[in-house]
Amino acid sequence: MKFLSIGAAFGSALAGASLALTVDNLRRLRVPDPAAAPPRERVAVLVPARDEEDQIGGCVRALRAAVDGWPVPAEILVLDDGSTDATTARAREAGARVLDGDPPPDGWLAKPWACRQLAAATRADVLVFVDADVRVAPHGLAATVDLLRTGGLDLVSPHPRQVAVSPSERLVQPLLAWSWLATLPLGIAERSPRPTLTAANGQLLAVDARAYRDAGGHPRAEVLDDIALLRALKRHGYTGVVADGTGVASCRMYRGAAEVRAGYTKSLWAAFGTRPRAAAVIGLLGLVHVVPALAALGGSRVGLAGYLAGVAGRALAARRTGARVGDALAHPVSVLALAALTADSWRARRAGTLRWRGRPVTPAAA
Repeated sequence: MKFLSIGAAFGSALAGASLALTVDNLRRLRVPDPAAAPPRERVAVLVPARDEEDQIGGCVRALRAAVDGWPVPAEILVLDDGSTDATTARAREAGARVLDGDPPPDGWLAKPWACRQLAAATRADVLVFVDADVRVAPHGLAATVDLLRTGGLDLVSPHPRQVAVSPSERLVQPLLAWSWLATLPLGIAERSPRPTLTAANGQLLAVDARAYRDAGGHPRAEVLDDIALLRALKRHGYTGVVADGTGVASCRMYRGAAEVRAGYTKSLWAAFGTRPRAAAVIGLLGLVHVVPALAALGGSRVGLAGYLAGVAGRALAARRTGARVGDALAHPVSVLALAALTADSWRARRAGTLRWRGRPVTPAAA
């Protein structure tokens, strides 16, 4: 009990600090202007797709509506990455130009290679990468490119509103936005070259084409290709940041518990670098967001304060990003779910069973 009390006190203090950082980040968070004028430069919208026949049509139609009437017509390119379904036909029916992707060369993961091929197929000034399960708003692309240019940035990643329907989705998906709002000082991260001060979301990501090519494009063997791309840009002296894309686009990443588990198992091992670092981060999250809740169940007022601070931070993030605010009450359970998914991911990596879209996920050298 003494250990629990000490842990609750320390964890509660950190939960309060995290809440304060969340409040500050919400104040600093860049928001695309919904009234932004269409760009007067060449823009290419690039969609990598593999077995996306159920998603690609809606994605492309939303993209076409978003660029309709622009003074400089935008390209919409879809790369069919070896699909075994009707992805190509659906994309063409919706009005996209479709490229047939080549298989990934040795040392390349599939998505970075698909993105690299798309970038090589255009001479546009701005590259906007969009996942097939994303639906942009009518003003979404203009607002995104405007933020890139008016913000003096080389990369901007508006975080789409995450659509979460099933209990497992509602438990885990809101952690995407909460994680960087609660832990990353955005004001520093935007200009800092440090790789640890980096957050991006490849669901929707706009980058200056010259900076992209100068930095070498998508790194070849990174599971978290969005973060790896921003880190590569930073190493070359460029800047970028995540932004509030709640009003710009929406995305339902996974449908149900099986997809949630498969999706996060594929990538969580890569989120923290090494297994000891992953254990340290998950342990710290448990100390800050689980231990105070356990102490509160035992009547600890300090633990209750820590639990409420964690819930408040999660609720503020949810209100800003379009998630269900009431789900924040289960925040400690969400953190435990994240811990379980991280452990699953590392077990699958060690066993060599990491797969996605029918392909093995070949990790970069450990």
